[in-house]
Amino acid sequence: MNPAVLETKMAVTPLLSASITSSSSSRSTSSSSASSEADDIENPPTSAPFELLDVKYQFQNIPFCEFFSYKSLAVLSGHIGSVSCLALCGEFILSASQGKDIIVWQQPDLRLFTKFGHGDGSVKALVTTGNKVFTAHQDSRIRVWKVSRRSENVFRLVDTLPTTKDYLGKFMKQSNYVQTRRHHKKLWIEHSDSISCLAIYNGLIYSGSWDKTLKVWRVSDLKCLESIKAHDDAINGLVASKGTVYSASADGKIKAWGKEGKSSTSHSLKGILEGHKDVSVNSVVVSEDGKWVYAGGSDGFLMGWEGTCDFTSWKLVCEMKAHQMAVLSMCLVGEFVCSGSADKSIGIWKRQSYGKVCKVGVISGHEGPVKCLQASPNNVGGGFLLYSGSLDKSLRVWWVPKHSSKGEEDITTR
Repeated sequence: MNPAVLETKMAVTPLLSASITSSSSSRSTSSSSASSEADDIENPPTSAPFELLDVKYQFQNIPFCEFFSYKSLAVLSGHIGSVSCLALCGEFILSASQGKDIIVWQQPDLRLFTKFGHGDGSVKALVTTGNKVFTAHQDSRIRVWKVSRRSENVFRLVDTLPTTKDYLGKFMKQSNYVQTRRHHKKLWIEHSDSISCLAIYNGLIYSGSWDKTLKVWRVSDLKCLESIKAHDDAINGLVASKGTVYSASADGKIKAWGKEGKSSTSHSLKGILEGHKDVSVNSVVVSEDGKWVYAGGSDGFLMGWEGTCDFTSWKLVCEMKAHQMAVLSMCLVGEFVCSGSADKSIGIWKRQSYGKVCKVGVISGHEGPVKCLQASPNNVGGGFLLYSGSLDKSLRVWWVPKHSSKGEEDITTR
């Protein structure tokens, strides 16, 4: 069978990237000096706005098969610590590590575009919006980065949450302090432990922490709007969809939060999705229509719930042993759910009727637990691209076909 040439075009997204000129001149990799960055703020240049290129993928050696054949397209090394989180941003992939570094990879050639964030605390989560990157750290801070106007591959630290302005506006008033542990108080706008997860929705950033709280921040002015005592144990995962925010916790529960009214800035508890007793829920994802919620736990189980039309109640619709060890990460793309595990494998699941899922394959190749997963929604030759980060310090890129006429396949790729 002749190899098929697979080609797709990424959607143009106004995010992160480079001022692209019609000429194919090489991109500058030098960092701006501190003085030039100061000039950048005071005298912004009048060059063309940042925009992304259309991205075309051409993979020459991926034959179409009658069964699921997972192809390892790349192994990206460069992190000094375990890869802890990923984000997809148009033509860019952002990966961050426990070694405090953040790497931007450029597609389609998957080259290292730039690296930033050294020495700012182990990175636990990251999200992007506009030309900003928000990173959550073990030191209980959220850092805000922005693409430099003068050099497309330089990211400047522009703020830290809570901001100095927010802090100064509250620290004098005793009622703004909350007890975090015995004989120790903090402002309610501050996390008191590692920030483990972030989610962004409708102009708001949500942060979940090992301090058991969920905090809400406004993107426009970086102000902390709300702090919720959400769980009885650490919060491990967050996802937002259709006006509902889901928080997954080590207390074995997923809680659904929603605004009390259209004009309200405060959130209230809408429902609780019960996992297995005394088993940590490590990751949660939700379908595009908001109807189905899937989660993975430390016992290796994958569970799914169906929500009602008004998102006020949920019922368990599927429950199965997905991995031999804990499920650490999940992502959902179209009709597929992917699960990454401490057993170093990635499970591929196809959604069926009534929210049930069917296992269609297993990907092996990582030499450590799979800590994070992301999938591109773009169609690539009848499949999709899956990105996985691991405690083995590597980021891997896989091609996963969407159609199969056979059952489960176990593929080991080194």
